[in-house]
Amino acid sequence: MARVHHYEVDVTWTGNSGTGTSAYRAYERAHEIGADGKTPIAGSSDPSFRGDQDRWNPEELLVASLSQCHMLWYLGLCAGAGVVVTAYTDRPRGTMLEEAGGGGRFEEVVLRPRVTVAAPEQVERATALHGRAHEMCFIANSVNFPVRHEPVVICSPD
Repeated sequence: MARVHHYEVDVTWTGNSGTGTSAYRAYERAHEIGADGKTPIAGSSDPSFRGDQDRWNPEELLVASLSQCHMLWYLGLCAGAGVVVTAYTDRPRGTMLEEAGGGGRFEEVVLRPRVTVAAPEQVERATALHGRAHEMCFIANSVNFPVRHEPVVICSPD
């Protein structure tokens, strides 16, 4: 039996500079993303679209979401397989194509996890588990563009 999960957040525009959206340049793209009991995330649009570079934009959050989902599945799969992960970082990159008449789409996201495991004999299994994590990721299964992964797994020198 399938389980249904619901996610609800609050998105509040905070960029009214006094005249609302009276003109394209008259308002800020500032907003806050929140949820009950959580610290708000300061959001904006990409600086290319008059946004604030010091705030998270939706495109960055999408790329981060794909990375987080992969990482969390991966860590759980490693724990279940007896692979001891001692460090995990990722620097994912998303590529978006902006259409000439407005709008656009993501062409792909590439996850680039760098993983450290506790023992040399775990490297091969740890590398293979990235494929399973990719298959399991709810978010990667929900987007209409390729999500690739280029993992590097090493053994801790300790």
